[in-house]
Amino acid sequence: MFTLRYTEEAEQHYESLKTARGKQAEYKAVVKALRFLAENPRHPGLNTHEYESLTGPAGVKVWEAYAQNKTPGAYRIFFSYYPPKTNTITVIAILPHH
Repeated sequence: MFTLRYTEEAEQHYESLKTARGKQAEYKAVVKALRFLAENPRHPGLNTHEYESLTGPAGVKVWEAYAQNKTPGAYRIFFSYYPPKTNTITVIAILPHH
């Protein structure tokens, strides 16, 4: 199990999705994906892979996990294993794919 921490930006994304009209399905998918992320970041449904065009805190790698797939504007979760060598994942952003 991993502990999830959220950057201020990720917290804002989560809260805005939670209260957005007509986004209940997206919110539910993000909640489920965050649960999978905490349980097993390599869960097959997350399609987790390194996101090479971004660097996380202190230069750590950034990873992308799918909250949705094969959906226009599908939500993605960007995260780092930060601080390193702990069971902590820092969620950097929760955004729709463009």
